Amino acid sequence: MEFSLRRISLIGQFMWLLISAVVLTASASAADINVFVGTYTNAQSKGIYSLQFDETSGKLSAPTLAAEAESPSFLAMHPTGRYLYAANEHPSGPPSAPGTISAFAVDGNRLKLLNIVSSRGAGPCHVAVDRTGHWLFAANYAGGSIAAFPIQANGALGEASSFFQHTLTSVDARQKEPHAHMVVLSPDNRFLLVADLGGDRVFVYRFDERTGKLTLNNPPAGILPPGSGPRHIAFSRDGKLLYVLSELKATVTTFRWDASKGALEHVDSISALPAGYTGPKSGAEIAVHPSGKFLYTSNRGHDSIAIFAIAADGKLTALGHQPTRGKTPRNFTIDPTGKFLLAANQDSSTIAVFRIDEKTGKLAPIGDPVAVPNPVSILFPPRP
Repeated sequence: MEFSLRRISLIGQFMWLLISAVVLTASASAADINVFVGTYTNAQSKGIYSLQFDETSGKLSAPTLAAEAESPSFLAMHPTGRYLYAANEHPSGPPSAPGTISAFAVDGNRLKLLNIVSSRGAGPCHVAVDRTGHWLFAANYAGGSIAAFPIQANGALGEASSFFQHTLTSVDARQKEPHAHMVVLSPDNRFLLVADLGGDRVFVYRFDERTGKLTLNNPPAGILPPGSGPRHIAFSRDGKLLYVLSELKATVTTFRWDASKGALEHVDSISALPAGYTGPKSGAEIAVHPSGKFLYTSNRGHDSIAIFAIAADGKLTALGHQPTRGKTPRNFTIDPTGKFLLAANQDSSTIAVFRIDEKTGKLAPIGDPVAVPNPVSILFPPRP
């Protein structure tokens, strides 16, 4: 009897260990999520790539081709996570070549092409989906225009339903034409904001989410100093401030956002580069940490991520710079947990992962950069 009980006990312990191992394995697998990467296509890159990201360790897998596409530079995902959209920028073609927007169905780490529509302008460089999932917006850099597209029930895109051509220019050699560079919905989904590098403006459009209609707001824009070249924008966590990264001057300009009127009021500006730096400068990406305590920007030329603390009143204080372990950090993104930052080094064809210190905002490299051909943007799926 004693032998039998001991045997039963050992069997029970074995079964408990086996079940625990299965649970731990399942948990580890659940920590892995698909990350999609948009690229400039060439002899090495074929389109959009998928990588597995471990939310616990920050480890990033080698890439697999999710879908072939022509220079799918920037990506956006439907709120349901079922569809993905890409701005096909065609950087190798003539500047006047018309661009397109591609729609895909998401199937795990693979993408199935649904359809392709004209972006209504040359060089589409950014896309965004509104919170209802019924409308997609595109910024045409070379065309200096924006367009709105209805999203059909199956995720495919309809032809452009709204189109606006910008006309303002400014003082820099790169500002002889308008260059719409980013489209962002306001937190309440009532306005579309457009950073225009050529006109030194952040334009504001009223947006009707029922019809998709856009109307230029009054006042129509936030104005930056001549020669700034606004590229990308990000709202503060509370939605009361807008931070604008200028590509040409590599500065971050803060605006106060009046959500009732859609008005932008200039507050101040701060450099994204170290004091005394005299090398090439080109601001690229900007993002606010999910905690609302830190802001990050990427510097091409200096090849770094600039780190800022955000005070209670929204004022920025420079905390330093983290080298991106590669060349030309075009885009970066912060994972949904707020623990990691992933930087896309376009010209060294790598993505580097950094752990974010939740108390200081500082970045610490994790492992070796992962080889990905000509990465331009990194996209996490929406949280369930």
